[in-house]
Amino acid sequence: MPITPAAETHSSSSGAADAILLELVDENGVTIGTEEKLAAHQPPGLLHRAFSVFLFDERGRLLLQQRALGKYHSPGVWSNTCCGHPYPGEAPFAAAARRTYEELGVSPSLLAEAGTVRYNHPDPASGLVEQEYNHLFVGLVQAPVRPDPEEVAQTAFATPAELAERHAKDTFSAWFMTVLDAARPAVRELTGPSAGW
Repeated sequence: MPITPAAETHSSSSGAADAILLELVDENGVTIGTEEKLAAHQPPGLLHRAFSVFLFDERGRLLLQQRALGKYHSPGVWSNTCCGHPYPGEAPFAAAARRTYEELGVSPSLLAEAGTVRYNHPDPASGLVEQEYNHLFVGLVQAPVRPDPEEVAQTAFATPAELAERHAKDTFSAWFMTVLDAARPAVRELTGPSAGW
């Protein structure tokens, strides 16, 4: 996937995090302005648009990522396949596909909307706040992932049982269970009842 001019001007490196603009929204998800990324996450947090992606392989296993240790927000924790923020004016679907490729080096072979969820999750480690109106997406991954080491420390595929085991022993992002639970109806529709989601 070629880098677009928009992607070139919106660096995702942690050093430029405060220069990235996020789309502020009201409780109905209507855009009301913009704010720099780091400022939007300072307590008590400003409600902003975000997205979360859940990709599954042909066996119905969820692709998880461990966030890179160098990230300023929630470094080293496990989370869903991909999450992030659309640029102001960028469609959440386009942002989800773009960031999945940028972080994991793979394009989903299927990506479908799975609703929205609104939450407020403080991150105890960093002191930052995830005050988000989150657009959820589920899909399939059928090609090998090639993670960007600046974004992703490692990846793993997990069945529901394997996820429960990993969740009990490893640290996960503050938002993980909220977004997974909100996406479950769409996940079950995608993976079928035998997958156990």
